[in-house]
Amino acid sequence: MNEILQRQLALDYCCTPANVADHNNHFTEHRFLEGRRRFEEGTECFLKLALINGKILFTGHSSIVDWCRAEYAGTASDWFLEAKNLRRLNDRLHQDGYQIEKVHPFFISEKVTEICADDYEIRWYRGDDIEQFRGDERFTKAYSFLPEAPDVIGVAAVRDGQILGMAGASADSPTMWQIGIDVDPQIRAAGIGKLLVTLLKNEILKEGALPYYGTAFSHFASQRVALGSGFVPTWAELVTSGI
Repeated sequence: MNEILQRQLALDYCCTPANVADHNNHFTEHRFLEGRRRFEEGTECFLKLALINGKILFTGHSSIVDWCRAEYAGTASDWFLEAKNLRRLNDRLHQDGYQIEKVHPFFISEKVTEICADDYEIRWYRGDDIEQFRGDERFTKAYSFLPEAPDVIGVAAVRDGQILGMAGASADSPTMWQIGIDVDPQIRAAGIGKLLVTLLKNEILKEGALPYYGTAFSHFASQRVALGSGFVPTWAELVTSGI
């Protein structure tokens, strides 16, 4: 298992790196630890799960974590996200005024990938250069403009002065940067998403951070971009919110 990811999930799920690497489920009371990922972070964490390495990491409020321990101590992660299981968990969350908000797969890449960008003008953006895209509806996935997870680097494919696609990375933690991608709807399936995500993840690796990519289980086009850019599916997360 990647050591950066191992340490990061330990901070995010209030456990130890050894807990992340083993094959046992773990149940911890949530605390906001320094160095955690902070993308779209709320003011509380009633419950969240990470499914990795065949097991599940549970963290949250002690009351719901105790219930999860009683119900899921020996439950493997493989089929946990089936609808019947999510419905049962959601019914329990409703008793406390919460619900399942999101369930996402995540991908990482550990190696630089060679790719040809000769067909486009490639433009890079860093730091204050990114500010020009604030409020630009074309690039809402590439840049989030969240102060707790700042946008640190972006890359665009340009032809005839027109930006055809943009990929951006947010520093969700000091060691893990998340990639988002926007492509002009009129030219999707032209390979621009794969090109930009590959270029950006190569640059993140050179910066010494671990690039990661999150999407939806039903967003197959996005998953194909991740796979085509040298990412591999590594873990999934479930987060909750108030009703």
